[in-house]
Amino acid sequence: MQTEETPLAVTLVIGSNRHGRFGPVVADWLLTHLRERADLTVEVVDVAEVHLPTTLEPGPEAAAALAAVTPKLAAADAFVVLTPEYNHSVPAGLKNLIDWHFGEWRAKPVALVSYGGLAGGLRAVEHLRQIFAELHAVTVRDTVSFHNAGAAFTDGHLNDPTAPDAAAKTMLDQLVWWGTALREAKERRPYAG
Repeated sequence: MQTEETPLAVTLVIGSNRHGRFGPVVADWLLTHLRERADLTVEVVDVAEVHLPTTLEPGPEAAAALAAVTPKLAAADAFVVLTPEYNHSVPAGLKNLIDWHFGEWRAKPVALVSYGGLAGGLRAVEHLRQIFAELHAVTVRDTVSFHNAGAAFTDGHLNDPTAPDAAAKTMLDQLVWWGTALREAKERRPYAG
């Protein structure tokens, strides 16, 4: 039995697989915040390293990819999903990863971090809220978004980390609350939704 003091297992999903992507820069900043917390343990899933077919056909290629990624999702108590915004929505690689799984997301909280141009990836975040609700996951209210992300970082470091650092703390505090509450609830009564 896990206790409130048992760290939550969090899987960070890096949602872009586009050539020349900016995601690893934001992921490095985010991993610093995740790893400095004693109440979290962190695993990373990078969609650029997950080669799932878009046909959702369960062949040998899919089986190999799923064998590598599904245990990381299944073991998570909670998720942080890092997404850019492509054409006002979610990147295809991220949506494909999500669609290949169902039970792995159920009754778990998801924190959302986004980056992009003027909108900062927030349109992708709103789509992800709908997607995760359909999968019986709970998205936490507060997010972190980087508007004009390329200009916000220099040599991989935030120019002014004050607001993003504060937003990350708030978001992760909410994720820990939800993750702990849902973990305890599922121990008492399995989720039947």
